[in-house]
Amino acid sequence: MSLADRIDALLPQTQCEQCGYHGCRPYAEAIARGEASINQCPPGGASGIARLAALLDVPVLPLDPEHGVEKPRMLARIVEADCIGCTKCIQACPVDAIVGASKVMHTVMTDDCTGCELCVPACPVDCIVLVPMPQTQVDDPAHADLSRVHFQRRETRLAQDKAKREAELAARKAEVAAASTPTNPVLAALARAKAKQQGKPQ
Repeated sequence: MSLADRIDALLPQTQCEQCGYHGCRPYAEAIARGEASINQCPPGGASGIARLAALLDVPVLPLDPEHGVEKPRMLARIVEADCIGCTKCIQACPVDAIVGASKVMHTVMTDDCTGCELCVPACPVDCIVLVPMPQTQVDDPAHADLSRVHFQRRETRLAQDKAKREAELAARKAEVAAASTPTNPVLAALARAKAKQQGKPQ
């Protein structure tokens, strides 16, 4: 395992971005490069900082308040009667823990929720509430491992979707360019004649 792998294994995998990075793995990589401090993860709290300090053989630091405060982990719950099906919470969830569709009621799969709370500000009708996460879920390394997998899977899917959209856009642009460029010799000659009449250089 690389140093970044070992650091990532100690992080809570909430993917909440409070550390200032897009998820736990980027934060782990930044720590490994010496670009980030070990005290930027509120969900990991003091115990997480202590584990990172032990791994890296550096002094234990207090949690940096610029990144938040340590508090109990929470689960998101959607008040279904108030949900308008806008899908904004689905787009915000870093681990695909929310299911639903446009104009259809959404729900949170509590076993997959990491307590990142990113869905709360995304909801335009304030229909998401937070409830305490069971301590067994907080302490379960299997839950953290699964959250990591879900995050990586979502990141891969989003990257593939982006690449597909960009390829489709490039193909459409190429089609438009080809359609506007005469390939028939007669059409090309007519285009040159028209350009000459308009005083355009050949």
